Amino acid sequence: MSILLPSETGVSRPYVPRSEAVSYATNLPLRSRVVYSAAHVVADPLRAAADAPAAVDWEATLAFRRHLWAHGLGVAEAMDTAQRGMGLDWAGAAELIRRSSAEARSVGGRIACGVGTDQLTGPADLGDVVAAYEEQLAVVEEAGAQAVLMASRALTAVAKGPDDYLEVYERLLRQSSDRVILHWLGPMFDPALAGYWGSDDLDTATEAFLAVIATHPDKVDGVKVSLLDADREIALRRRLPKGVRCYTGDDFNYPELIEGDEQGFSHALLGIFDPLAPLAASAVSVLDTGDAAGFRRVLDPTVELSRHLFGAPTRFYKTGVVLLAWLAGHQTHFTMLGGLQSARSLPHLARAYELADRIGLFPDPALAESRMRALLALHGVDA
Repeated sequence: MSILLPSETGVSRPYVPRSEAVSYATNLPLRSRVVYSAAHVVADPLRAAADAPAAVDWEATLAFRRHLWAHGLGVAEAMDTAQRGMGLDWAGAAELIRRSSAEARSVGGRIACGVGTDQLTGPADLGDVVAAYEEQLAVVEEAGAQAVLMASRALTAVAKGPDDYLEVYERLLRQSSDRVILHWLGPMFDPALAGYWGSDDLDTATEAFLAVIATHPDKVDGVKVSLLDADREIALRRRLPKGVRCYTGDDFNYPELIEGDEQGFSHALLGIFDPLAPLAASAVSVLDTGDAAGFRRVLDPTVELSRHLFGAPTRFYKTGVVLLAWLAGHQTHFTMLGGLQSARSLPHLARAYELADRIGLFPDPALAESRMRALLALHGVDA
């Protein structure tokens, strides 16, 4: 039985959903790559948006993290996928970090948590930026998690050039108690981060980024690069100091970057691995055997879905991620912090459903179809 899915042209088209689920192994000991999923948060639709901290359904949010750990992935917590700066404030993020870090300890899961400056709400100077970073770094370290030093909107606003970035990050690296991950998030994910590292010219920015790493390479576990430019990521990873990993954040080109070449490869810290966790773990487990072609056979078919979810405006990819979590049965509703479920069009969501179903992403295809029909009906579409 087919379902009528609306398209961007305004013409609905029939699609026959998958009838049988695809089974994926759990508890895979991924060895050849370090793989993180940047995880979304589940909103509580019964609480007021003004509730502090943010109206998060904590049990459903933690249950989803247990799902990721069960598939062998690490959790990258309180990152942009968790709506940092787009519905999740610092108070909510701090609570999320504490709860998820405790849960990680209880199940033996890998976790890294975002450290930013989003508690700054007014004019700031470099001293304020450093103090804000330090406050968040202390919360993550006290929770027993690894820190991801995220790009800062406040630093972008006040920095006069690469030297200001160098000053701020050198201070943070010097005082961090453990090795951190540095995050370069491109403006396609957050327009307020244009010109990060002190220049709009990416070659100049890359040199500034490498200069930051060079101040304390022993304090840098790795770098997460989210520029959606595979060639630039490859060139950067070849210049990293020995022992510093490259974690791809490229949701367009991740299979080739994770596979790597004769000169190296990227590990992964990806928002798309939130919905793709079972497939991602399965693919990396194949790569662990040395079967690169088999790895690509599993992961390459997922790229069309990822490119769709992360299409412009890229920052709204989170809407598709949460849609797929609801369709897959990981949460009971399609509601997001700040009402972000309305950030994508119905045809965009319908296409996401179709692409996800085609690759066998839903553990219960009938449930996914039923929920998609309900979403279409809510918008006046007779499917």
